[in-house]
Amino acid sequence: MGRLGPTEIILILVVIILLFGAKKLPDMARSLGKSARILKSEAKAMKSDDQQSAPADPPHAGSPDQPAPRTIQAAPGDVTSSRPVSEPTDTTKR
Repeated sequence: MGRLGPTEIILILVVIILLFGAKKLPDMARSLGKSARILKSEAKAMKSDDQQSAPADPPHAGSPDQPAPRTIQAAPGDVTSSRPVSEPTDTTKR
């Protein structure tokens, strides 16, 4: 298989426009960009959480059973604000 030439790329673009329609393509691109921003901000938050939780850190104030709630930051341009997230708890008895 060789590389795609300009004729093949144009043909692929025409098929995509015919399948999805010219009106839906900007909405799809916008939602794809928003999803990418959210994924990037979540990955950055997870990375900073890993760096903050070093073994030498003292435990949080309060009971050791319940750590402080984490907060998820909204991506720039997202209409929702930051909200606390409750961690899943293991309620099964063994």
